[in-house]
Amino acid sequence: MQSIRDHLEIILSRLANRAADEKVFTKLYAEAARAAADASDARARASVTLGPLDGTIVSIKDLFDVAGEATTAGSLMRRTAAPALRDAAIVSRLRQAGAVIIGKTNMTEFAFTAIGDNMHYGTPGNAVDASRIPGGSSSGAGVSVGEGTSDISIGSDTGGSIRIPAALNGVVGFKPTARRVPLTGAYPLSATLDSIGPLGLSVAACAVADAVMAGEEPPPLHLPLPLDGLRVGVPRGLLFEDTESDVGVAFDRSLAGIERKGARLVDISIDDFIADMRAATKRGSIAAMEGAEIHADWLATGASVPVDPHVSGPLSRAAMLPAPAYIRALRRRGALVAAMDERLTAVDVLALPTTPVTAPTIGSMAEDAELRDRVEGLLLRNTQVANQFDLCAISLPMPDMALPAGLMLVARNGRDRNLLRIAAEVERLLVG
Repeated sequence: MQSIRDHLEIILSRLANRAADEKVFTKLYAEAARAAADASDARARASVTLGPLDGTIVSIKDLFDVAGEATTAGSLMRRTAAPALRDAAIVSRLRQAGAVIIGKTNMTEFAFTAIGDNMHYGTPGNAVDASRIPGGSSSGAGVSVGEGTSDISIGSDTGGSIRIPAALNGVVGFKPTARRVPLTGAYPLSATLDSIGPLGLSVAACAVADAVMAGEEPPPLHLPLPLDGLRVGVPRGLLFEDTESDVGVAFDRSLAGIERKGARLVDISIDDFIADMRAATKRGSIAAMEGAEIHADWLATGASVPVDPHVSGPLSRAAMLPAPAYIRALRRRGALVAAMDERLTAVDVLALPTTPVTAPTIGSMAEDAELRDRVEGLLLRNTQVANQFDLCAISLPMPDMALPAGLMLVARNGRDRNLLRIAAEVERLLVG
């Protein structure tokens, strides 16, 4: 059986061979990872384990604090920031569980935008086709798991930043209920909407990492949660518009398989809530308004180094909005969250495509600003519902697709463990 150290060395060798053109990772912790791998192997020889994550190769998004170094969050501006005094809460928990932290993965600047490009550190090519976008903002995370340079990658999700790259790179991505996993030591975008979650090759891998980060026991995925009688809500309407035919066909095929296993498909309309949320955030999104407060100083004085205009533009516009616009949006969101929760009592999960499109080419996004804006809107449209309405959600790769796309399952606030058990059963069906 391969040792953890051997597994790590194979990955480090791959990364060394492309070091001159590395865009997936922004930092490697080769020596610290070797020490952690050796410690895990020694525990295994002594028949001791720190739990199911022990010896797992984990990468972390470049917005989590690691003691002694600046947290750059995908930006040149943060290179000169004061070094972190301690590890982020989730980094500390991962280490205590025996995870081998190999490095930090690339991301879009300040975790803004869904395309996955970064003008400072390069754009990681999609794991399936390097000419295509990785999806963002956890771009390197999605590619790293998809290409096998980490077993699990930890990202953040404010509007879909875990699930979009998971879907486009053909891996599993889990967005937990916000605030279940501590945000301490994670560079923020939106205190209201941010959540921290894993990307992995299976639901089980994500469930283990999520449990460690949340300080919980993993859900009992070995006890199948039968799909027979499960109520699956399909919110056709706004969230299904402009869906690529390949994505639509794969989604319908997945649904048919779930239905054959005895699940009950239920038409459920949430278009009224989506329209209300769009109206409430028309002047500025909650993420942009909260992000504008975080970045208020340089937005007021001008940045000392270049900032991606796709990031600085929306933040600058949001910074101009009066405080009542923000307070009103938050208050309206509170009412809509409660109303959505009430409506979702009629189903166990919602099912919809994670993204209505597959990954376009990096070149097409750079060449056509109008197309880029349209694609970004489509990439965020379905995933952001879970953040806006304070839900939990997971993206599973749909089988038999030329380019990857995801099946997204969404559950009510706090139903994370149940969602993971349902997702594990759906995964068995899709993979089988």
